[in-house]
Amino acid sequence: MEKNIAIAQLAALAQDTRLDIFRALVEYRPKGLPAGNISRLLGLPGATLSFHLSQLKQAGLVSVERQGRSLIYAADTDAVDRLTAFLQENCCSKSGDG
Repeated sequence: MEKNIAIAQLAALAQDTRLDIFRALVEYRPKGLPAGNISRLLGLPGATLSFHLSQLKQAGLVSVERQGRSLIYAADTDAVDRLTAFLQENCCSKSGDG
């Protein structure tokens, strides 16, 4: 994983509303949720939700699929697995000094 991708993903998740959205989508994986359901579940106005979903999608943390007239959003847990592996390999490994 490139460092700039890791930074973008960490930044996307380091915001209260986006973290709530991502956590909700993890609960409903792999099917995902329509945007309207996410809005009702978290009590978010449509414009606010749209902004935060866009940020999560841009960071590669959620995917979106059109089903009829609905947009279905799903958490990309593989992306989080890659981010975690990157952090463990590059930031958190023991150096042996103690």
